[in-house]
Amino acid sequence: MNKQRPVYLDLSQIQFPATAIASILHRVSGVITFVGIAILMWLLATSLSSEQGFNAVKSYFDLFIVKFVIWGLLTALAYHAIVGVRHLIQDMGHFEEMDSGNASAKISFAITIVVSVLAGVWVW
Repeated sequence: MNKQRPVYLDLSQIQFPATAIASILHRVSGVITFVGIAILMWLLATSLSSEQGFNAVKSYFDLFIVKFVIWGLLTALAYHAIVGVRHLIQDMGHFEEMDSGNASAKISFAITIVVSVLAGVWVW
């Protein structure tokens, strides 16, 4: 008797290739960037509303948590842009093989780390 039962997949045991990780993180960074734009637009609107609003927003940027959030938003935006360019290059027919795709994903990770460090230096 062949029963159609659900199969338990232990995701911690599955080894994802770098291309899969890059794709998943690209989607996550897109969501973070989308939510971050709302935060940044609110800060911009508040700072442009009055002198008191500008001073309030200016004082927010003295807090560690705000600096950390801005750094995280910049990192997510940088990652999304870098991997987005990688995807555009793949759409043109390059890096479609598994080895070159993994290599380009790892290079994208490395570039993002460098840009993230530079963003951290700029924020702090």
